[in-house]
Amino acid sequence: MSDRVPEGGSGRPSSPPDGAFAGPFFRRVTAPLQSFLEAESASGVLLLAATAVALVWANGPWRESYDRTWETVASFRVGSFAISESLRGWIGEGLMSIFFLVVALEIKREVLTGELRDRRTAVVPFVAAVGGMVAPAVVFLAIDAGHAGAHGWGMAMPTDIAFALGILALAAPGTPPGLKALLLGLAIVDDLLTIVVIAVFYSRGVSWPSVGLAAAIASLVLVFQRLNVRATSAYASLGVGMWLALHGSGLSPTLSGVALGLLTPAVPLHRPRYVSEEAHRIADATTDNPDPPDADAGEWLYLAELSREAVSPLARLENQLRPWAVFFVVPVFALANAGVVISVTTLGAVLHSRFAWALIVARVVGKPAGIGLAIALAVRSGVGRLPAGVTRRHVIGMGAAAGIPFTVSLFIAQLSLPIGLLGVSTLSVLVAAVLSAAVAVVVLRSVGTQSSEEPR
Repeated sequence: MSDRVPEGGSGRPSSPPDGAFAGPFFRRVTAPLQSFLEAESASGVLLLAATAVALVWANGPWRESYDRTWETVASFRVGSFAISESLRGWIGEGLMSIFFLVVALEIKREVLTGELRDRRTAVVPFVAAVGGMVAPAVVFLAIDAGHAGAHGWGMAMPTDIAFALGILALAAPGTPPGLKALLLGLAIVDDLLTIVVIAVFYSRGVSWPSVGLAAAIASLVLVFQRLNVRATSAYASLGVGMWLALHGSGLSPTLSGVALGLLTPAVPLHRPRYVSEEAHRIADATTDNPDPPDADAGEWLYLAELSREAVSPLARLENQLRPWAVFFVVPVFALANAGVVISVTTLGAVLHSRFAWALIVARVVGKPAGIGLAIALAVRSGVGRLPAGVTRRHVIGMGAAAGIPFTVSLFIAQLSLPIGLLGVSTLSVLVAAVLSAAVAVVVLRSVGTQSSEEPR
């Protein structure tokens, strides 16, 4: 908002509306926070901070309270129906449903209106995502197949976009814009394939009646849309019902968030021209001082609703939920799951663990190698090309950044590993993250801001 004095005014800024904060002090205090929250690296910084807090908590004087806190059981009961989960379970299966809902919204937006809508543009990030998932899984299984942690091969695959983008922004702010677009496209495809992997390979003892009930609720979402039901509460209720149906079905209840996201309409309910025409009509019929006051409030509320519905439900929901997902859900998940005891004993367990070495090598070597080889094949075969200014060394650095494991890898660990391996798996994820980040920083800083003349 501007601080200019209105023409014909008294020479002083007018009084702020009720509830507003006046004066430059508030802006000086809040501006850095707003800039931080708008920065690409912000979510990665908060995730890193939550991880650090979890590690200090789990290794400090209050270490005994860490697991005790997150294993506290909380129950939800309605009559004879009850669900009991630990706080860690509610976060992993409840809050993470919001995370996967936002992921699904982003996937649908990118496929319909974003970087992935054009086939030629989508080729390189698509093959990069596939290569970056297949190669580390193969490396992991080549090292650990037949052992206790082999079922955790899915941990080697996901891209943690928060850390990857954070490394890209912090280590090499002068990289070509196309590199970020390539990484974003890769991450979107990676998210989609990861969801498929979780649904297919990490479901246990599926209860088909429960799955059928969830599918029926999903079909109700489509029915509501055809009936032009617009109340957000109606769809939120169906989403909760879908989550309850999937809970205990053998499928991860977070898939309810995926289903709801993919079913969200991507087309506005009103076209901008119609909203513009109505705005002009209402403005022309409005006086500055109606008598009684707010005599035309109904018309303006109607216009406000029209304006809101000129933006697609998908865009509105993503805009509303994304800050909650990246600035609350993911850091809380990290806080509840990253706290592992670091000692000579635990580090020795990692050094002597076949599973740990499989995961570390798969992430640090297999992930960037798979991405790099897939992109090289796509470019050499002529089916795709690198964005302007992006070189092979950029691709290697980006691949290393994509190799940083965290949120979804820890989520898959909860689904796939025996309890005895969870501590080793968390520490292995942290080691792999540090090594991958270090490689990415070294490679991206070595490229610098000047474009290389390497052949593509």
